[in-house]
Amino acid sequence: MFSNFLIGLREGLEASLVVCILIAYLVKTGNKNKLVPIWIGVGIAIVVSLAFGAGLEFGSQEMTFKAQEALGGSLSIVSVGLVTWMVFWMRRTARHLKTELHGKLDAALAMGTGALVATALLAVGREGLETSLFVWRAVHAADDGWHPMIGAFLGIGAAVVLGWLFYRGALKINLSKFFTWTGGMLVIVAAGVLAYGVHDLQEAEFLGGIHNQAFDISATIPPDSWYGTLLKGTFNFQPDPTVLQITVWALYLIPTLALFLAPVGFGRSKGKTTDQKARKAADEKSEADSAGDGARDGDGAGHDGERVRDGARRAGSGAGGNQL
Repeated sequence: MFSNFLIGLREGLEASLVVCILIAYLVKTGNKNKLVPIWIGVGIAIVVSLAFGAGLEFGSQEMTFKAQEALGGSLSIVSVGLVTWMVFWMRRTARHLKTELHGKLDAALAMGTGALVATALLAVGREGLETSLFVWRAVHAADDGWHPMIGAFLGIGAAVVLGWLFYRGALKINLSKFFTWTGGMLVIVAAGVLAYGVHDLQEAEFLGGIHNQAFDISATIPPDSWYGTLLKGTFNFQPDPTVLQITVWALYLIPTLALFLAPVGFGRSKGKTTDQKARKAADEKSEADSAGDGARDGDGAGHDGERVRDGARRAGSGAGGNQL
């Protein structure tokens, strides 16, 4: 339940911030009459996301067991890829999100009502489809009835409230830290979903090694205990994973979490420093050349002045000699 609450909160807050930025920009630029197309786009995005989730749920019920496992495992891998891309994208572009949306909205205003609807639809629909896919996969992995769905809806509801408070200026949160912490936790959750997806593919006989268990601690952490259920619902923990599951889990989690928590611009600071030094040296050289040109111009002017004065003195001397 907690993992789905986190998914709903994270994805819902991103969508809420996008909508708040679009609405605030239209209001400040005197385009309140253009708010209706924005809300139409948001409404269509919500309907499409719900329909996508319903299609996944009811469509999979008509399949055989192996087909369901193959579909579930494949979609687990897809959802992990989307969530991973999302957390890295938000980490990289969060500070420029407002400027980017303003530019898109200006272009949409110039194109007309349909473009405004499309802007809101694409901005919110992307988050909605990701949420539907990830929550659907998490619900089936947790196998805990409606509790995962309740957690997801609570997270989305909290995100809507936070978005409204941001718009009203009644709440301020360090969004950089918020997205860093929630992103790191989502990477951990995604690792569990990926491992469970691999298990589904093994049960579908698409991958081998279903009977090659890495360990079995079911006696220590029973799956039906409250703490076993909590670990499974939060991190997709399995007390008897296969060797392939553990391998895939570690190969995804360790490098992904390390890259995500690394400072922004990590690995490029040396290049930036070199470029800055090169620009500084070029500027200093340019200034030195300008100063040298000025000095040479001054020297030339001085020599010219001396020649003029010498000529004047000679002329004066010559004039005086003639008078004598």
